[in-house]
Amino acid sequence: MTVTLTVDGKALQAEAGSNLLEVCLENGITVPNLCHLPGLEPPPAACRLCFVELEGIDAPVTSCTVPVSDGMVVHTDTDRVRRLQRSALRFLLSVHDVDCKNCHANHHCALQDLARFLKVGLKPRGLSIILKEPEVDDDHPFIRHYPNRCVLCERCLRTCHDRHGHSPLALSGRGFDTVIRCFADTPEDAQPCQSCAACVDVCPVGALVLKTG
Repeated sequence: MTVTLTVDGKALQAEAGSNLLEVCLENGITVPNLCHLPGLEPPPAACRLCFVELEGIDAPVTSCTVPVSDGMVVHTDTDRVRRLQRSALRFLLSVHDVDCKNCHANHHCALQDLARFLKVGLKPRGLSIILKEPEVDDDHPFIRHYPNRCVLCERCLRTCHDRHGHSPLALSGRGFDTVIRCFADTPEDAQPCQSCAACVDVCPVGALVLKTG
């Protein structure tokens, strides 16, 4: 069933129950996000960037977790929404190795795009930069991981699992110490990664790199 909703004063039509974030993006309405992948269910809602305000609801909500309904009125560019998004981005940057010139994702990086859109410096003032050790994880036989570039969006995990039914990659640790780890017991277990590399392609920040040579 097709419903009508209003986003930033613009009337849109969409299938009832559609993902609100996807509806916005499909209609050219920019909603900052890092962890979203089209059609991914359930949405991870990990990045805490895609906040919007809905009329009738007191607090901003993550648009990736909201199904659209008839008569819904959405605001994507309010002061409260932008404050939340800028705070979330500054936090991500405070634990990020901002070394763009030496990163293969330079000029193709979601963090750079978000910083421009939200008018946030890549090295935010007033926050200490805290980085993880080691700087590079070479445990995977075919993929190099840079923990201090990773934003824990989980796109690599979800993509790998959806494509292969399982994944040698998983989250490990808690809080600040959470990282992506390879849990393949042998190089043979990870062999499909050499020809697939979907996780590398889907990473928005260059945290995963396919080894060469």
